[in-house]
Amino acid sequence: MEKEINILPADTFVVVNRTILNEKDRRIISMLYQPIIGSIATSLYYTLWSDLDKTELMSTEFNHHHLMTSLRLSMNVIITARRKLEAIGLLKTFVKKENVNNFVYELYSPISAHEFFNHPILNIVLYNNVGKKEYEKLLEYFKVPRISLSGYEELTCKFDEVFESVSSTTYDNLNSDIRVNKTGNILIDKSFDFDLLISSVPEGVITNRTFSKEIKELITNLSFVYDLDALEMKPAILNSIKENGLVDKTLLRKNVRNYYKYQNENKLPSLVYKSQPEYLKNPVGAADKRAKMIYVFENTSPYKFLKGKSNGAKPSVRDLNLLDSLLNDFKLNPGVVNVLIDYVLKINNKKLNRAFIETIASQWKRLNVETVDEAMKAAEKEHKKLKKESTTKISSTKNIIEEKLPDWFDQKIEKNKIDEEKEQSLKDMLKEFS
Repeated sequence: MEKEINILPADTFVVVNRTILNEKDRRIISMLYQPIIGSIATSLYYTLWSDLDKTELMSTEFNHHHLMTSLRLSMNVIITARRKLEAIGLLKTFVKKENVNNFVYELYSPISAHEFFNHPILNIVLYNNVGKKEYEKLLEYFKVPRISLSGYEELTCKFDEVFESVSSTTYDNLNSDIRVNKTGNILIDKSFDFDLLISSVPEGVITNRTFSKEIKELITNLSFVYDLDALEMKPAILNSIKENGLVDKTLLRKNVRNYYKYQNENKLPSLVYKSQPEYLKNPVGAADKRAKMIYVFENTSPYKFLKGKSNGAKPSVRDLNLLDSLLNDFKLNPGVVNVLIDYVLKINNKKLNRAFIETIASQWKRLNVETVDEAMKAAEKEHKKLKKESTTKISSTKNIIEEKLPDWFDQKIEKNKIDEEKEQSLKDMLKEFS
């Protein structure tokens, strides 16, 4: 369901603190969350935190221009950072739509270090983002020191050894409104086919207690982060069921991780931004072929786009690493990555030459290419430059290049309606990436 709306600098917001924030939370966010969400999203969280009043309960009313000037960032960048905070459970956003939209930003605490290092998604992504050496340093920092108490005798008093109960005043207030530490949840919208899993398991292996709510949530999270379906998850799940029919959570995580590493050359998964951000998408409505190609680029994740280009086969580990680099190292938007991949596959005989792709990615980053339309125009300009630099000695090569251009290179497409055969071909392509 589409939830994003256009935000103007004049739109107002208030910050509401739904938890109890302290310096420990700041360290956890900086050390554990920031390697995943990045410095901009972290800065946005700290800015909203600082906007709270002296009681740290609620802020006064601000407009979004305040955020733009405080962070020295564009509204588009702030929206992307906000979505990352929402996705990781640090923020909830509400809006009342009026002439000037009114937003409420609810702040939540980060989860504890113990929960973080045992989280099925965050732990894996942190490890993959910072590397083994830095991960072990972080783990060591948050470990509780172990002190041997051998030879010591405990002298700690019990409560009733110090205090006693006597009749005093009448008091019946339950203090239900006192603030407590609240953390947000990481919500995964991806559905997992438990019916298919259960129907494929032999009778007597599982009971009605096997898949509790907690276990289902863990399986869904593992399915998401390792990109495995029900049948791919099945062996790891079955090997994690104990004699009493319950699932050993630690063993399940280990089995799924080992299966993934075996299938992916001992690599662990990383996270990539899902698809082109809404505020950078082209307005829907045009019926020409170029507009429909833009729709495909904008509404398909780079992973699915490349998978579709490979006739449904999963991209190789090398190609996945390339996507990860384009999205996380070069900070290109997903739709822009799709255009780049499509362009290179077309002109390079279906091969993804990493050095060539990274050269173009660097150029597009310097040119601040953010939208699909900008990327398509940049690719067209790049092609014209290559043609101009070609010598007469390789005129045959120029003919090959012209024959293998992406369909969207033809500028006349913008003006001409497409015929029925091409229309059906485009519909098939849209289905391919759905």
